[in-house]
Amino acid sequence: MRYDRIPSHSPRTSPAPGSLRDGSAHAGTGTADAPASAVLPRTRRPCAAAFRALICAAAVTGIVIDLLMGSPLRVLSYFTIQSNVLVALAFGWSAVRAWRGRPPLQARVTGGVLLYISITGLVYHLVLANSSSGFSMTGDQAVAVTGWRTVSNQLLHTVTPLGVLLDWLLLTRPGGLRPRHAAQWLLYPLAYFAFALIRGALLSPGTTARYPYPFLDVAQHGYPAVLTNALVFGAAFYALALAITGLDHIRPYLRGPETGFRLRPPVG
Repeated sequence: MRYDRIPSHSPRTSPAPGSLRDGSAHAGTGTADAPASAVLPRTRRPCAAAFRALICAAAVTGIVIDLLMGSPLRVLSYFTIQSNVLVALAFGWSAVRAWRGRPPLQARVTGGVLLYISITGLVYHLVLANSSSGFSMTGDQAVAVTGWRTVSNQLLHTVTPLGVLLDWLLLTRPGGLRPRHAAQWLLYPLAYFAFALIRGALLSPGTTARYPYPFLDVAQHGYPAVLTNALVFGAAFYALALAITGLDHIRPYLRGPETGFRLRPPVG
């Protein structure tokens, strides 16, 4: 009896679907191609969500008070307001993500927000509210701190900086920042410096708060002095940014991984 040779593509020699010889398909359907949520269920973080919502509310309240009591365009020209807007956006979104069990924002985003609001708090308390600094604004009637302005002043310069710092220290995972982030974060203060000078040059002399801060007042100090001030402040901001990135690698982590996911316990 004659026996014909079986072709190599015959079903009799083809591996069964899902067998070890078809490992790529089997692995893909089992693990590799499965979404992370199917293996690692989300974990809501209500405490982090509540704390971040409070920080967002503090920033929004302070901003709204200032907008209602002053010229909106002038109010929005201050670094204080702009940095608190960033806090409100970042922490509002972070609160939603924590409540839904989503992963946190990128470390470079939260680190940048921390730097900007820290600049706001430190410059205010050490320079603008310090009568011996040479750049004090305590006697400026355009930004007189009375009544509701006292509330907004404390919210924007004290409450939100401290709140953001505590959130970073206690509720975020360390080790995500790199030295290059410090240089990247300085792009915004540099852009703000250019904005303040261009805005002041376009406004007519005598305009209220023509330059938002005394150390940027070209009419009073001239461009060489203002540029010198900018270099000094810029160096201090860069040092602060490097300190944040360095501290990020040595600070303890008190709550465990803040990834938004938790390993499912083994079955059986």
